[in-house]
Amino acid sequence: MTAALELQGLSKQFGQLKVTQDVSLKLEKGVRHALIGPNGAGKSTLVHQITGLLQPSKGRVLLNGTDITGMSPEKRVKLGLARTFQINSLFNRLTVAENIGLALSAREGRDGRLFSSITQSPELMDEAAALLHSLGLLELAGRTISDLAYGQRRLIEIALALALKPSVLLLDEPVAGVPSTEGARLFDLLERLPQDVAVLVIEHDMDLVFRFAQRITVLVEGAVLVEGTVKEVRNDPRVRAVYLGERHHG
Repeated sequence: MTAALELQGLSKQFGQLKVTQDVSLKLEKGVRHALIGPNGAGKSTLVHQITGLLQPSKGRVLLNGTDITGMSPEKRVKLGLARTFQINSLFNRLTVAENIGLALSAREGRDGRLFSSITQSPELMDEAAALLHSLGLLELAGRTISDLAYGQRRLIEIALALALKPSVLLLDEPVAGVPSTEGARLFDLLERLPQDVAVLVIEHDMDLVFRFAQRITVLVEGAVLVEGTVKEVRNDPRVRAVYLGERHHG
């Protein structure tokens, strides 16, 4: 079966500095996969190669069997690769539902600048409401983004990424900066993500990783140290050695 996302021998060098070293990784369709590793392990550089912000020096990135290595970030999104939007991409003066409507209209290739057409498009607003309802966020639909707490904004970022109907969703430290009181909502949302979407979560919080992931890849100094199930990774002495003393902020 074709993997949703496959990295084949990715390597990245900046001059003499090797930041990604022959990384191979397979995400099966609908899997929950975590990428972990201590600070400086090269996780961000790897994610940038997946999304197209950086070109690998060697190796290939495949999305549902298609080689996307040379494609722009925008083209990758159109083919089904979504990454959580950063806060500044939300339209602060618009409501949550209008923001979702914009993402839906962008997916449909409509002109997203025509705000009025979104609210006057019943099918788009229905789809926005259905998406928010499926994620347990419907009560936020009428709130403007600027009125939301930080943790709620992170929830809406994930909803926006899902509006693009991706086959692969990259979650880059979804709970970073979210107060623990709001963290529970985020956990709930992660567990409600559509089963057919493969999710790669890059995360420091081991509690989240062990609760959410089915498979884990541990990256150390730009190379894969170990990959396996939660149990295998949790019990691996090499992983324990790497994380000794940095269990919650590795």
